[in-house]
Amino acid sequence: MNAEKMKIIKQCAYWGFLLAVLFYASCNKKAAVATPQLSISPSQVSFSADGGTADLTVSSNIQWSISNPASSWLQLSQTTGNSTTSIKLTALANIGANARSATLNVTSANGLSMQVSVTQTNRLYPNYNTSPMPADSVGMGSTAVQLASKIRLGWNLGNTLEAIGGETYWGNPLTTKALIDKVKQSGFNAVRIPCSWNQYANASTAQIQAQWLDRVKQVVQYCIDDSLYVLLNIHWDGGWLDGNINTSAQATVNAKQKAFWEQIATKLRGFDEHLLFASANEPPVDDATKMSILLSYHQTFINTVRATGGKNAYRVLVVQGPSTDIDNTTTLMNTLPTDPVPNRMMAEVHFYGPWQFCGLTSDATWGSMFYYWGQGYQSTTDASRNATWGDEAYVVAEFQKMKTKFVDKGIPVVLGEYGAIRRTTLTGDALALHLTSRAYWDKYITQQAKAHGFLPFYWDEGSLGNHGFGIMNRQNNTVGDQQALDALIQGAQ
Repeated sequence: MNAEKMKIIKQCAYWGFLLAVLFYASCNKKAAVATPQLSISPSQVSFSADGGTADLTVSSNIQWSISNPASSWLQLSQTTGNSTTSIKLTALANIGANARSATLNVTSANGLSMQVSVTQTNRLYPNYNTSPMPADSVGMGSTAVQLASKIRLGWNLGNTLEAIGGETYWGNPLTTKALIDKVKQSGFNAVRIPCSWNQYANASTAQIQAQWLDRVKQVVQYCIDDSLYVLLNIHWDGGWLDGNINTSAQATVNAKQKAFWEQIATKLRGFDEHLLFASANEPPVDDATKMSILLSYHQTFINTVRATGGKNAYRVLVVQGPSTDIDNTTTLMNTLPTDPVPNRMMAEVHFYGPWQFCGLTSDATWGSMFYYWGQGYQSTTDASRNATWGDEAYVVAEFQKMKTKFVDKGIPVVLGEYGAIRRTTLTGDALALHLTSRAYWDKYITQQAKAHGFLPFYWDEGSLGNHGFGIMNRQNNTVGDQQALDALIQGAQ
């Protein structure tokens, strides 16, 4: 075969190959166009009653569109397209009594169709933040650290406004201005008010009785009139929060936490920085799962108070550690709720240690009562009742944990409760030594609280008898335990 024929054959082969490639590509192109793609993720979207946003992804290679029959409450960032697209769904708050739902239909140009189910829960309780106000910084200039430096020594109005059954049901009289005046005169400059709300609220709507809100405001006003700082909380309150730190009750508890604080914060919104709010009392938490749930309760508290506006936009808020126990708090409370206002949060723990001295009223299988505590206050004739643990070094080590974890990071720590019972069934030298060691405990704990940057609030539940913590005589508005009061004052200096 000559060279000219070989050249012609090669050219024919080349053009044949090229035509084959072009034909194959053309067929594939037609096939791609003929096989449209359409998928949606996710196919179900749920919103809480408060509303919010969610992402929806449409995957397609042809023109598509979405119909939105719920445009009055559900907004879509995009309703048409011709490629894979991320769409933001925004649900408005559901302020109605019923849950609501909608079906979004997604269709493509060649007739393919898919659906997305969107649901939104209703509010378990009505919205009580009906009159939010613009933020008001007047009288609210102190950060949490600055405010902490102003609180020298606090006193608990215990077993009173939190008493189940009513203010006097646990044995204390109605709180009067004269009592608060005496508390101020005795050397305290802050009052913690444990408070119950659930028993005064409608079970179906969580609406708190107006007369109870008025009464609490009146007692707060007694304190503010004396330039006392006030820490107001939701206490044990029948256990609606404390007894339900679990996933099954979480949504319900958060709904009630929100409803209560909307009403409390709105009612007391006009008070300046002398008033602080506290989320709870001693929420029983001993593992990471419960800690996460408790943080959601605290987050609801913070979000709710801030949303009412006015001075609440800047108010210092206090959140409780797990069981308000120092060791649990050190181990489990590794994050705090998010506050949109910086430097306005405190943490709270309580201290009754060692419990065998501070609160144990009969010998237990795990340990016996201690009557005497502290160096130099040990009995030589009743040695079996000397404290065998929980001495001064223990106190310092415990308080240092909170200083390292919070105080050194600019988060003040409220020592919301501390105290030791008196044991007046003792007689003679034994009683004298016990009361002296108890006064020493009061002084030492207060001293160390101040030294570690804590805000100490002594627990006074109104009892001046055996096994009582009381300092003030609420029956006649006098000092009922001068020895213990002197110890607290000395410790706070």
